[in-house]
Amino acid sequence: MSFEHILYSVDSGVALLSLNRPKALNSFNEAMHLEVQQALKSALKDKHVRALVLTAEGRGFCAGQDLSDRNVDPNAEAPDLVFSIERFYNPLIKQLQSFPMPVICAVNGVAAGAGANIPLACDLVIAARSAKFIQAFCKIGLVPDSGGTWFLPRLIGMARAKQLTLLGEPLMAEKALEWGMIYKVVEDEALRDEAMSLARQLATQPTKGLSYIKRALNQSFDHDCHTQLDVERDLQRLAGQTQDYREGVKAFMEKRTPEFKGE
Repeated sequence: MSFEHILYSVDSGVALLSLNRPKALNSFNEAMHLEVQQALKSALKDKHVRALVLTAEGRGFCAGQDLSDRNVDPNAEAPDLVFSIERFYNPLIKQLQSFPMPVICAVNGVAAGAGANIPLACDLVIAARSAKFIQAFCKIGLVPDSGGTWFLPRLIGMARAKQLTLLGEPLMAEKALEWGMIYKVVEDEALRDEAMSLARQLATQPTKGLSYIKRALNQSFDHDCHTQLDVERDLQRLAGQTQDYREGVKAFMEKRTPEFKGE
């Protein structure tokens, strides 16, 4: 596939999707949204893909929405932002969160606006030491979208979520790690290699079982303990029917390393 605004490749079971509008700090316009959608669909259809890495080119991860892609004329009728949210941002967040394989986000440099929240929909976030997360919405009179008002209170608590969203202050990678918002911080030059190494490791694991783990954890926010026990029961039934479960048990009994196929 040939893309203009992203880079996409598959190697060793890992799909690498990199935002590629570095001169615009990888801010989203409609064309890049459509290409990201196409790449994610391709990863889902490719039976060889068992992990996904989302990252970006250049000095920043993503500055959110490209405001020049919207016609905001102060003398004209107010724009309806529902279109871009319903068509692009909400589907992207839903797809990343429910993606049936591990999704790793490697954040390089600035992640602002929607670009600060898209990583939170991924499973594991690795940030370069220079990375920073900015809830920039308040600076232009908007509400955090792309899941920001859902992820942040759950990850870092309400007080810190309000601090970030009402003040719009940058949160450096080290502090984000300390607050439990991300998984790991690495030196800038090691970011891509670290993310790919982790993804390759996950791509050798029982992919269906990992997808059931993701589903159980995501559903737990909406359930009481008794309901969640039922979710665990139902997903465990599905996991127990996979070939990978049989291989895992067999390898354990034979005292060897399992060879999972994601089946």
